[in-house]
Amino acid sequence: QVQLVESGEGLVQAGDSLRLSCAASGRTFSTYTMGWFRQAPGKEREFVAAISWSGGGSTYYADSVKGRFTISRDDAKNTVYLQMNSLKPEDTAVYYCAADLTIMVDTTTAGYDYWGQGTQVTVSS
Repeated sequence: QVQLVESGEGLVQAGDSLRLSCAASGRTFSTYTMGWFRQAPGKEREFVAAISWSGGGSTYYADSVKGRFTISRDDAKNTVYLQMNSLKPEDTAVYYCAADLTIMVDTTTAGYDYWGQGTQVTVSS
């Protein structure tokens, strides 16, 4: 069982930055693929970013956030981060952290085994 706890929610203005954190339980965190997804009201949950296990070190981004968001991980702290810069009102959503216990990076919700409870990000214009 893996538990994920997100933090860093906030209400910011367009153009501002915000960093989300996700702390994970589990002794083998370094082998997990970690992802961030988001869900806006009335919309389906969508992929934002993913980072492969530490041995791979690859990152993946949705086109809508590429160049503005950065995903990273600190295996010593069992934590994955999402640095969000140049935020836009359309980034407003509940952001979810997810863990995939395989080494295959997936950009769909079906590819992830565990989910956090979500954290709210609101960007005003």
